[in-house]
Formats: sequence, structure tokens, C-alpha cells
Amino acid sequence: MIQQKLNKLILTCCLILGSTVSLYAQVTPPPSPADTSVKVIQWINSDLTRNQKVNDSVEYFIMVGNVILQHETTIFKCDSAVLNQKTRILEAFGNVHINEADSINIYSQYLKYYSSTRLAELRKKVKLTDGKIELLTENFNYNVGENVGDYFKGGKVINKQSVLTSVEGTYYGDLKDVFFKKEVKLVDPQYKLNTDSLLYNTETEIATFVTRTTIIDSTQKQIVTNDGYYDVKNRKAKFGKNPVITDPVKRTMATADDIITDDSTGLSKLWGNAIFADSAQGQVLGGNYIEVNSKNNNLFAEKDPYLIIKQENDSLYLRADQFKSGKVTDLIMQLRTAAYTDTSLGLDSAGVEAMYPLPVLEPGKDSADRYFIGYRNVKVYSDSLQAVADSIYYSNIDSVLRLYIDPVAWNPENQMSGDTMYVFTKNQQPDEIMVFENAFAINKYGNELYNQLKGRRINAFFLEGNINLIRSRGSAESIYYIPDNDSALIGVNKLEGSIIELRFINKELNQVAAIDAPNGKMVPIQQAGDSDKQLPDFKWREADRPKSKYDILPKVRFIVPEAEKKKEEVAKEVTVDL
Repeated sequence: MIQQKLNKLILTCCLILGSTVSLYAQVTPPPSPADTSVKVIQWINSDLTRNQKVNDSVEYFIMVGNVILQHETTIFKCDSAVLNQKTRILEAFGNVHINEADSINIYSQYLKYYSSTRLAELRKKVKLTDGKIELLTENFNYNVGENVGDYFKGGKVINKQSVLTSVEGTYYGDLKDVFFKKEVKLVDPQYKLNTDSLLYNTETEIATFVTRTTIIDSTQKQIVTNDGYYDVKNRKAKFGKNPVITDPVKRTMATADDIITDDSTGLSKLWGNAIFADSAQGQVLGGNYIEVNSKNNNLFAEKDPYLIIKQENDSLYLRADQFKSGKVTDLIMQLRTAAYTDTSLGLDSAGVEAMYPLPVLEPGKDSADRYFIGYRNVKVYSDSLQAVADSIYYSNIDSVLRLYIDPVAWNPENQMSGDTMYVFTKNQQPDEIMVFENAFAINKYGNELYNQLKGRRINAFFLEGNINLIRSRGSAESIYYIPDNDSALIGVNKLEGSIIELRFINKELNQVAAIDAPNGKMVPIQQAGDSDKQLPDFKWREADRPKSKYDILPKVRFIVPEAEKKKEEVAKEVTVDL
């Protein structure tokens, strides 16, 4: 009822303004409050003013036209206003403008201001600007003294090209923070974000995640995180509490305890329980530190790194001190560049290209253009093959495991070693092993008894995952045991030749054949000494053999980069859905 009377009074004042200005030339300012701790709202300007006493407890100071008021450091402007002389409550109507210390400007169509608490209630077409952002809403409560405001029925914050919306929000003017709550959405040219709560600094343009958050960037890459921040200005981010990044275009997934990304360089750093999975190739790279470069597709892993090459029935598990990965075509171009500048090779461009030919990739098979290099303490495990070496090279293009520096391989009662070893696969199983220089093959015959074959080069051929034939070339030598029909040992035979073959049936040695000028002798088993039972450099290295995939997967994990001294034991299998 009182509000209706005030509205009628203000309307009447506006209608008679032109003919009664002289009657109000002598302005009576608002009286001082009884509470001297409350500073007076100072009247500065209006086209028309009037004191209206309703009763002994209610008295209004009414202002119409170009109203300007000040309370402490705050300037109020509006079309019309009413100040309650007793309660010191100000109501302002039409084109309301609040200016706080020349730093924050708020606009609305209605204002109710409590001078005792400096709380402002703004309604209809509310806009707040602080030189950095625009906050838009229909309902806004703002504490002028503390520079803190809340909206509670939907709002929007615009900062350059970034737009944030939510059902509720709190603006902290001094800190330049906005805390968004309920159905939070951030839209930026680079990405879209959805969450339930978000803290955003309008000056630094850093969005801080405080609950589960989903981000989708312009390339459709999706990030799900429970903690961290995104620096919109510098395009850097940190995601915590087991974030997951998926790329549906490249068909990759990355997760870790913490992930740090830099969009400007394309580099992402994964810390603690890190996994990078490529479902297109069925490969998983893991470790406690992984670097992923999205611009050149390079990968780097250390701190207990491992590599899983998923196969239908017999996956490969690899481990090394470090893994490095990139595009095969990039590596070949680097080798070509080095060969062009190496004048000692004496090669022209055609010779260099013939030495390092570029692979021919099937259309749409770009993910196959990848290699992995493992450095130091390499271990390999699958059900059909186990191996160790100093270093390893693997390419998706030819699926060949190249083992360097003291490689040793086992399958299952056979051991092969040499200076360099190539393991060829076919239908996701070992198909052939080539051993170069100081090649040595051993087949366990019985307790402390071993069939042996050595030479400059050895080729081992597989049938359905098991060794079918081992062939040695160049100064070939062999020792093998001869049983009678009842499998009792008769003797041990020592054979030399240019080429010697060990032929197997049902995983057991069935025949030894020497080709081109063979020379051999058989020693009865009772007379055989140590030199008759072992070739020079014989060494059965069963102790070095990985016994299961758990010898490959790590047990010690670093938690976060800031706490590398703190470790915890994690005895669990890493599983990734490919």
C-alpha cells in the first residue's frame, strides 16, 4: 500500500515538474541519522525534491529527474529515488547506475539500498563492469562495502571472447574472482566447459576447477577432471585427481594423477600412474612420467615406463628405463638429413633416399606411422616369447622388434642370443627371429643338458607360435644329444659346417642337419667331458628371463611432481579398455 502511494506521488511530481520548480527551489536535505556511525546519504542533484511525511514513523525524501546521490565512496544515479528518512533505505527507479570508487559500475532498472549495511538489491537488466568483464543478470545483491555480489536466478559473465553462465554466482570485486555454481557453462573459441562449480579470475583469466568438470576443445578432444585450473589467457592448464583426456579423432586416451598442458607448445606432461593409450593401434604407454606432444605426435616416458602392444591372444609387454616414440617418416627424414651432410658416405640424393626409403602407408592409416625406442634394461614378455636387451626399436609399420646390445630371447625351452636380434611377427605371433654376429641358440634337453648351435648368423622360424627350425650360417657349430629308441642317452654329437639346421616337431628337437662340408664326431655319454657338452661362450640365462607380465608392469609409482621423495607401493595390474 505504501509503495503504491509512493509510485503515485513520484508520477504526480513528474507531471507537475515543469510548473512547480520554483516551489521547490529551497531544498531540504535528508536529516542526519540518530546513529552517528552510519554515514549520511548525500543528495547531490535532482530536478525535483520533496519531503513526504506519511506518519510519525514514516517519512520520505523524494527525488525526481537526474538524481545523483553519494554514500561514502559510492555514487548513485537514477531517474527517480525515494529515501526513507527513518530506516535510511534508498529505493531508485529507472536507469540506475552505481559507481564504486571509479572502479566498478553497476546498472539496473531498480535498486533497493540499505545504507546501514551497504547492501544493494538490484533488479531488472542488471549489468556489472569492472574494466575486465561484464556480468549480466536479472537479480543481483551487492555488498558495496565489501565489493561482493551474488546472483541466484541465472547470470552471465563475458570476458573478451569467453562467456560463462550459471544458475548462481558470487562476484568478489577486490579479488576479481567470480564463483559460479549450478549448471556452469564456459564457451570460448578454443573450448567448451561444463561443471557444477567453477572459480574464475577476471583479471588473470584463470578458471579453477573445484568439482568434476568436462571440457571439450575445438578439435573435439574431451577432458574430464576433478581438480586443477585452466589459464585462458596463456592457454595452459593443470588437471588433478585422475583426469582423463580422450581424443576421438586420433582415438587416444591419456590419464594420470596430474596432467599439465600447454596448448601453445602442444606439450602435455603426465605425472603419477600415467597412461597414454592408442586404441587405433592397440598400444598402451605407461609410467610415472609421460610427455605427449600433440604438434609432432612425439611421446616420451620414464620413471618405471612400460609399453603394451595389444594382440588378440598374446599381447606384448615391454619395459625399459625410458621410452621414446614418434612418427617413422619424421625419423627417416632426420636420418636422411644426417646422411646428406655426411660427406664420408659419398652418397647423392638418390643414394640417400635408397638407403632410407619412406614407408608406403595405407590411406587412413596414419596411426601406423609410429615407432617406439626403449633405452636400457629392456624386458619383453608374451606367452610365446620373452626377451631382454639393452635397447629396442619397434615400428607399427612392419611390427618388427629390433633388439640391440646383448639381446637374449626365449621360446619356450629355447634361448637365442647375439649382438643384434630382429623378431618378426605375423598374425600377432612370432614368425621369425634373426640373430646377427656371435649368434648362439640353446635348446634345453634335460637337467643340465642343452642342445647348442652357434655361428655368425642364426635364423629361427616359427610355426603357430613355436620354433619349427633354427638355421646357423657362417662357421656353424653345434652340440646335440643322441637318445636311443627308449629315450636313453647314447652320446653327445659335435658338428661343424657352413650351415647347420635344428629341426623341431612338437616343440622338441627331432633332427640336426649339416650342409656344405660337414665335420662331426660323436662321444659316448659316459666319456663326455665338459668341453664335449658345451660350446665356447655357452651361457644359459634363465635367471634373466621375464616370468610373467608382472615382471614388466611397475610396482613403485610417483604420486605428484612436487613430492617425488614420497613414494607408495602399488601392486596392481594396469588395465585399459581399448
